[in-house]
Amino acid sequence: MTVTQLQAFYYAATLGSFTAAAEYLGMTQPTVSELVRKIESTYELPLFVRGGRRLVPTTAGTTLLPWAKRLLDGMLGAETAMNALLTGEGGTVSFGILRNAGYYGLSNLATVFCRAHPNVHLRLVGQNSFEVADAVRDGELEGGLLCLPVPSDGLEIVPLMRQQIVWASSKRERCMRPMRVEDIPKEPLILYDAHHGWHDPSRRQLAQQAQMKGVSLEPIIEIETVGAAVDLVAHGLGDTILPRAVTMDRDFPTSVYTTTFEDPIYDTFALVTRKGWELSPMAGYIADLAVSMLLSTAVTRDEILYDGPTVPLSV
Repeated sequence: MTVTQLQAFYYAATLGSFTAAAEYLGMTQPTVSELVRKIESTYELPLFVRGGRRLVPTTAGTTLLPWAKRLLDGMLGAETAMNALLTGEGGTVSFGILRNAGYYGLSNLATVFCRAHPNVHLRLVGQNSFEVADAVRDGELEGGLLCLPVPSDGLEIVPLMRQQIVWASSKRERCMRPMRVEDIPKEPLILYDAHHGWHDPSRRQLAQQAQMKGVSLEPIIEIETVGAAVDLVAHGLGDTILPRAVTMDRDFPTSVYTTTFEDPIYDTFALVTRKGWELSPMAGYIADLAVSMLLSTAVTRDEILYDGPTVPLSV
């Protein structure tokens, strides 16, 4: 039993004739009649009492009618849902953003998107880059922004911008020159993103440098958020690494000094999507919007790696 056969049966039953059903479906009357006949032939059950001025469903026809309606209603609902997602009149969009999104011009991402598409359900997930990569790979998120490096299997990765990571200390003398990795252990080390530890992309770069110099890095304090790390440094409890964007925040403590690394390390931001999958129109829109907002925060020392289209932020 095909969908086309059920359509022919349903409209013949509800409109009362094969002719009326044919006109509604844009078919010929013999085509509609033959589609119904194929159902009857398959199950060896008549669906209509023929001969009167109006088709009358038999017991078999009456039994089949609600099931045909349920199927056709489901098809209509599916088509409506897809069209709503296509036009921005409905559906759900799931997108991953940087955990410290507020430092990268992304604070208004949800506001701008929802004003443009108020009927679309938006799910923004702020996670560590490894979690964003895994969620996109597994299909839980349509796409996301993250920091490299992450495992690239199953992913399409578009690099966007590179920004230096800096050293932060409450001791001015520790920041009078670029920090050498071999000098890090001279003061207590504080690191954020305790959950992912040395799997964090920034920490991994630092660990690689330390390994090359034969230096062992053992943090005395590990916490989750970069803001908490800054507070601990401001209270003189140790030094830490920071994204440069954090130091540009207007509330960054004046008692915390910063310097670059002698061998620079970087946050490399990227847009990630699932390999071989095309973003839905609404996911594509929020991805373009997020990229534009991120790039708008770039300063002279940042390196722009992306030359694709962006969304005007006045939208």
